[in-house]
Formats: sequence, C-alpha cells, structure tokens
Amino acid sequence: MFFDILTLFPAMFSGPFNHSMLAKAQEKGLIEINLINIRDYTLDKHQTTDDTPYGGGAGMVMKVPPIYRAWEERSQQRGQETPVILLSPQGRKLEQGLVKELSNRSGLILICGHYEGVDERVRELIVSEEISLGDYVLTGGEPAAIVLVDAIARMIPGVLGAQQSRIEDSFYNGLLDYPHYTRPRAFRGREVPDILLSGHHARIERWRRKQALKRTLLRRPELVKIKKLTVEERELLQELKEELAGENDGKIGS
Repeated sequence: MFFDILTLFPAMFSGPFNHSMLAKAQEKGLIEINLINIRDYTLDKHQTTDDTPYGGGAGMVMKVPPIYRAWEERSQQRGQETPVILLSPQGRKLEQGLVKELSNRSGLILICGHYEGVDERVRELIVSEEISLGDYVLTGGEPAAIVLVDAIARMIPGVLGAQQSRIEDSFYNGLLDYPHYTRPRAFRGREVPDILLSGHHARIERWRRKQALKRTLLRRPELVKIKKLTVEERELLQELKEELAGENDGKIGS
C-alpha cells in the first residue's frame, strides 16, 4: 500500500517513518511512503504557498494552485480513483472501523493543511474525504498524517510480527484491550494473575475476554452498547455486572 503525503514540512516525518515498525514495513516493501513538498509546485521564486484570506481575518490560507499541481502529478501516476484525504478538524473522526476500511485501499493521497487552513477549492476539486483525530486543533496536518499512516499500516498483513497482535488490539473487535503481564512474576507487591500461569489456554482466553469487557464497561461503556456481543460475551457481561454490583453493595454496607 502506498501513501503519498502532500506537505509543507517533509522533515517532520523523518523520525516516525524511519524507525521501528514503519521503517521495517517499508524495507519489506509492504508499504510505500512518499513525501511530496508542496513548495516544489509553486511557480514564483519565493515558493509562496499561502496568502491572506479574501474578506479579511487573521492568519494565512494555503493557496490552491500548488496543492492542485502536486495532486495532479500524483493522481496521473497513481490513477484518478486514488482517494484523497485532507487531514482537518472538520473531518470524520478517525476510528478503528475507518482504519480497517482505508487499509483495504491500494493507496492514499494525504494533504496536510497548515496555517488557517486550505483554500476551499481544494476540498471542492480534489478531496474525497476529510479526517480528524478528534475535537481539537493541531498546528498542522502532519501529526495527524503520521497517526493515520501508523494506524493503517498495522492492518496490513506482514507489518506486525504476529498477525494475532492486530486482532487483539484495542478497538479492533470493538472492545478495549485486556491487561498484559510479563516477567517478573511479582513486583512491589503486585502479582501476575494465577490464571495466566496455569497453562490452560481456554481459561486464559476466557479471562482475557472478560477483562476486556470489564475494562470497556468501566472506561468506555458506550462501546459495549454498540457492539454486537457473542453469546459468550453476553454471559461474561452478565457475570461482570453481578460482580460489580456485589462490590458496590459491599462498599455501601461498609
């Protein structure tokens, strides 16, 4: 899968994309990341990419011609059907379902906005979808692009060391992740749960699923409401509610 990233600041990506999982994925040819400097598509000697907004107002607005030229070159190479995503706080919130959906594409063209935003004609002419990390504003689209690429790359077969890792990730199946433990067995009075040392894989799997449900119920209850629970998960959820109710009764009684 390829990612063509249109940006004013290509150097911002060198750290995240040149280390760890993303670096290995590129070395293996599983993903291809291309950084396209929008300034290279300007026509003036000062490489101007922004201007004052019509109608007045604070800040500067990214000009449409350099972005359009950069997109036009990439789309001619990749094909007109390649989705174009603008990283923007006005966009659809990035969630795991959207990550899965995008990971099925052969490639994406990402546009990183800056300053007060991009000329509206960028949206009208070339953008397929706008994506936001959440209800807050970043200094530019570059950090959001890094997160998006990282999240999608995890879904591509072969990128992670173990295929099971992505299946068990938080949100992959609509729940938060279960607790993880490794050596030492005891640390500052905290012990690894006995079930994880039992060697009984079926019981361990049930414990993990129950813990994932418990963590989700306590921290993100809205996720439990919208998830289609299996028969086993419904049974576990009922157990959890009874256990939690008992704990609360004990606290009230004390």
